[in-house]
Amino acid sequence: QVQLVESGGGLVQAGGSLRLSCAASGSFSSIDAMNWYRQGPRKQRELVATILSNSSTNYADSVKGRFTSSRDNAKNTVYLQMNSLKPEDTAVYYCNVRISNGPFKYAYWGQGTQVTVSS
Repeated sequence: QVQLVESGGGLVQAGGSLRLSCAASGSFSSIDAMNWYRQGPRKQRELVATILSNSSTNYADSVKGRFTSSRDNAKNTVYLQMNSLKPEDTAVYYCNVRISNGPFKYAYWGQGTQVTVSS
């Protein structure tokens, strides 16, 4: 079993910054990918950022140049630094972790953290 604990959401004015974190704990062989998704009001959940085990990253076009994902492998933690926030970034942000445990692969979700950007 793997547990994910997210933190760092909140209310910020447009143009401001927030840093989200997601810490994974439990029993697993390796973390293959750590993703951030978000779901805004009346919107589908969308993939925002991915960081792989080799620290390569991918971002949604809507956040490129503003959001940066990083990971601390020693702490099994992924971060999402969000700068130049816009009202349209308002959403619940979810951490998603893809792990390997022996020959098996699993995916886990965090509980979500609310990010609200005021105009």
